[in-house]
Amino acid sequence: MRAATHASVTVAVTLTLAKLAAWLITDSVSLLSTLLDSLLDAAASAINLVAVHHALQPADEDHRFGHGKAEPLAGLAQAAFISGSAVFLIVQAGQRLFHPRAVVNPEVGYVVLAISIALTLVLVVFQKYVVKRTGSVAIGADSLHYQTDILVNASIVVSLVLSSRFGWTAADPLFALAIAGYILWGAVGIGQKAYNLLMDRELPEADRRRIREITVAVPGVLGVHDVRTRSSGPQVFIQLHLELKDDMALDAAHDIALAVEGALLDAYPRAEVLVHPDPVSVVGAMRDREAALGNI
Repeated sequence: MRAATHASVTVAVTLTLAKLAAWLITDSVSLLSTLLDSLLDAAASAINLVAVHHALQPADEDHRFGHGKAEPLAGLAQAAFISGSAVFLIVQAGQRLFHPRAVVNPEVGYVVLAISIALTLVLVVFQKYVVKRTGSVAIGADSLHYQTDILVNASIVVSLVLSSRFGWTAADPLFALAIAGYILWGAVGIGQKAYNLLMDRELPEADRRRIREITVAVPGVLGVHDVRTRSSGPQVFIQLHLELKDDMALDAAHDIALAVEGALLDAYPRAEVLVHPDPVSVVGAMRDREAALGNI
């Protein structure tokens, strides 16, 4: 995860400097759009670097559940940066749409964009590998952002061709406006995901169903209820109540709880599992009482 954040910052800074030079030479507003995007990438990647470093710190006396919330906080910061730049780009593209100017020296733009696409592609491949190994939310969001950059840069090549070779000067600002809308859409997605993590939203229903299936498959488990889940950075937290025979000895109940915990850890290696055993008759009485109250 640390290597991925360092690679991301390095690529973002390199591309920002290259695109700055290309924009100054070509005066293309669509190149300005990708320059702004790279500036945001650099800022977001720097935030990710700090957030991942903090999130990977082990739990301590003041943070018993670890520091994983640093990742969604970084995601909210990314969403804010991205939204601000998109608004700025919309203003710049709108002005250029009403006061068009021809793109000059497009060859410089082609070279810079080709380098940008190649470097970004290598970075995305590495980030996907890291996400597969770690499940990091911050790296996953960063990777998604860079994947969109590949599409954005490819579309800007098209806009430069239309503007410089076919004289369609409106193509440059129109592509920039489209990119700005795409950036805003990405910012909403990143912000929503970060918000859900900060609010301790439950894991997807497919994961909750899998947790139940794993639990009831352990010998001696008659049922499961009050399954609660959340995630914090790369770590998952699972809490549940087991339904066991009324006359089961304490040590036997403890062994079954340990077996459930082990089975869940096999499926979710980065999970912290808390299991509470309940006599099945108590659970049945509780459900009957709840059903009776519901009928009142």
